[in-house]
Amino acid sequence: MSQNNSHKWVYLFEEANGENKALFGGKGAGLAEMTRAGLPVPPGLIVTTEACNAYYAYDKNFPEGMWEQVKEALKKIEEKVSKSFGDPKNPLLVSVRSGAPLSMPGMMDTVLNLGLNEETVQGLAAQTGDLRFALDAYRRFASLFGEIVMGVAHEKFERVMDRYKAQTTGGRDTDLKPEQLLEIIAAEKQIIFAEQRGSAIPEDPYEQLRVAIAAVFGSWMGRRARDYRRVHRIRDDMGTAVNVQAMVFGNMGESSGTGVAFTRNPSTGERELYGEYLLNAQGEDVVAGIRTPNPISQLNNELPEVYEQFKQITSLLEKHYRDMQDVEFTIERSKLWMLQTRTGKRTGAASVRVACDMVNEGLIDKATAVRRVTPDQLDQLLHPTVNPDENSVVLATGLPASPGAAQGCVVFNSDEAEDLAQQGEKVILVRQETSPDDFHGMVAAQAIVTARGGMTSHAAVVARGMGKCCVCGASALNIDYGQQQFNVNGTVVTKGDWITVDGSTGRVFLGKIPTIQPKLGSDFQELMGWADEFRRLRVRANADTPRDSQVAREFGAEGIGLCRTEHMFFGDERLAVMREMILADGVGAREKALEKLLPLQRNDFIGIFQAMAGLPVTIRLLDPPLHEFLPNMEELLGELSELKMSLQRAESIHAMDRLLDEIDGKRTLLQQVERMRESNPMLGLRGCRLGLVYPEVTRMQVRAIFEAACKVQGEGTVVKPEIMVPLVSIAEELRHQSELIREVAEQVVGEHGMKVDYMIGTMIELPRAALIADKIAAHADFFSFGTNDLTQTTFGLSRDDSGRFLSAYVEHKILPDDPFQVLDRDGVGQLVRMGASRGRRVKPHLKVGICGEHGGEPNSIAFCHEIELDYVSCSPFRVPVARLAAAHAALNAGGAALPVDK
Repeated sequence: MSQNNSHKWVYLFEEANGENKALFGGKGAGLAEMTRAGLPVPPGLIVTTEACNAYYAYDKNFPEGMWEQVKEALKKIEEKVSKSFGDPKNPLLVSVRSGAPLSMPGMMDTVLNLGLNEETVQGLAAQTGDLRFALDAYRRFASLFGEIVMGVAHEKFERVMDRYKAQTTGGRDTDLKPEQLLEIIAAEKQIIFAEQRGSAIPEDPYEQLRVAIAAVFGSWMGRRARDYRRVHRIRDDMGTAVNVQAMVFGNMGESSGTGVAFTRNPSTGERELYGEYLLNAQGEDVVAGIRTPNPISQLNNELPEVYEQFKQITSLLEKHYRDMQDVEFTIERSKLWMLQTRTGKRTGAASVRVACDMVNEGLIDKATAVRRVTPDQLDQLLHPTVNPDENSVVLATGLPASPGAAQGCVVFNSDEAEDLAQQGEKVILVRQETSPDDFHGMVAAQAIVTARGGMTSHAAVVARGMGKCCVCGASALNIDYGQQQFNVNGTVVTKGDWITVDGSTGRVFLGKIPTIQPKLGSDFQELMGWADEFRRLRVRANADTPRDSQVAREFGAEGIGLCRTEHMFFGDERLAVMREMILADGVGAREKALEKLLPLQRNDFIGIFQAMAGLPVTIRLLDPPLHEFLPNMEELLGELSELKMSLQRAESIHAMDRLLDEIDGKRTLLQQVERMRESNPMLGLRGCRLGLVYPEVTRMQVRAIFEAACKVQGEGTVVKPEIMVPLVSIAEELRHQSELIREVAEQVVGEHGMKVDYMIGTMIELPRAALIADKIAAHADFFSFGTNDLTQTTFGLSRDDSGRFLSAYVEHKILPDDPFQVLDRDGVGQLVRMGASRGRRVKPHLKVGICGEHGGEPNSIAFCHEIELDYVSCSPFRVPVARLAAAHAALNAGGAALPVDK
């Protein structure tokens, strides 16, 4: 960036364009807009975001001409208020505040009362006729400047204040006498001098201003701000503006005050003025909790004329911006001054209600209402959340794998979780990682926490499917199963201790933290109806049970995009039969075990078909490697060792015989598990390869599907099964399985004398499948992109193990996002685009969707809209989020009508 002395870096409020938040920041744009509207705003200037970016480009030096423009604009402010900056007799004091283009409340810095020194404080006292007020302003300036500009810990100044307040009768800052304030100022200066090794607050007000502006620029790259931007996906190159504004004082007695208010309730969305204020106080007193503020309605009793004017102004602001506003104000000797207006942050519930109410009030249209509610806000509305007003201790932070909040006693074993839950206990299942063997414990638990695993790990996928709170990859947990405890940096939590889990943020808290339950009302349904009017993409659900299917329908799913048949084999009884089938010696024994599984699968499909009531159901044939259904080898070895030790302690022949039988059984099982063990099972005998090697497995599953379809259709409900063959990478694999599926389907419908319309397709989850999609399409009625495995195989990453380092990749900007959370458009996305395009080149009406975890992620959904997929599929509890995100994608692209489902 080249230096340009003629470039305009600084604008007076009346010169700035209130629409240009990118240049003037949200705060500056709001002040400019209020100034132009003739509202009571103290005069000020804005140093632009361009200046901030130039400051960093010039190695933390102001760009040429900026400082001169600040001083020139300051002279015009002096003329307006008839005061002079640095004048010992009639001093102008200013505030210096940050103002980013996007609201980042509390993330950057503010300095008040700037311009005070040993001379101007006397001038302020003479100017106002109030020595105590002037000294109070000075001690506030000293502590803020020391903290914000000079980096002294706030607690050091607080300890001084607490010591002096304890000497007063009332124990409040307003009870301090001038003599005490003088001592506090001296103590604050001494702290700064000691901490800064001889440096002090500059006596020159212009030097104070210069270093304060630099400090606000510096706060843009402070850790708080960087962390906030990372979480909220705000770009680092936006920069912050700096607002320098003439001070008005709320600490000039009982006719003065300061406050913060919202034009509607930010928690509920109710149409009421909501906020707090303090008399005889400055801005930080309200937010810092130094004194207990009063509700804004009480201002009507204390300063009724000011309250009435404030109501009129806030109403005007809301109508002007057509959105809920967050305002800051100061009252100086009964005169109201507006210091800020910006779009108010709100909860998910409030966001939905405000959007709906404003449509009904005629302030905004339906499209604006839909755009205004973010997917994250809607997601918050669908799950319990940890009460943010409670004091809490964060034990560990992992990946926010499944949103919601829950409390319970820690357990480390799934059997114990189930037993305690049956006794009415609330439990949190804590594991290194979960497997299908843990399913019953996961069902019983209020929440799941794992030390390992990513956003698409077993725990994450199953928890999301159940709408259950889950935190994965909380690597700070050192779990000791033997001692039944975990340790986090010296804090030991044992079995039975209470913890609280927030799956929306990935945090694990010590003890019971109250949670807030969601309530879905008519506003939610109304907003969802509007979203459906605008979206083009269909939204289906990933559902494996009749209950999941019913939940999906209640949330507005338009079919099932992924029914994972392997999940039907979880649970002790079914898992035992599944293991019998896997370990069977020969086709005959295998078919005998499959006969036991067939009615179980058939009954599940009956329930799913009934729940979906004529909507399409995509059923994926058995996909995972068979070892996932078998006992863990290490656990078997441990059990065998324990049995041998028990044998040595046996006291009777009967006990010895029983133990020897058990040992023989374990040895046989261990040999079979060893026989089936694979070095890389995720790339081994799984998916369509199982169906090719063991066609009897495919036959059983297809028979169960069509027997269920015939039964439900015979009862008067249309059934639309879509059979999906997984892990295809060779066109011949799909051709072989398709022929087998059609053979069994025709046999079953012939037995029932019925006709069932069905489709056969495949999951595109390997790069080769995307590359030869035109050849595969010759045998397919539909494609569904399995973006979990496609991401894994494209990047060469293990989705369970990569959680250990992917966060570092994102933090260091090697990757913009975790590719298992947000679809990688440049790599994986191009394979999806290519596969869809090549498939449709052969079959123009080929139905194409995605069913990976990305199907519920807004950025990924926007990409699916862009490349004209037909549908996305996600967990049932993400369906409303996907519907809203699909509407956003359509509105941002110009919108389109819904297609007829193919």
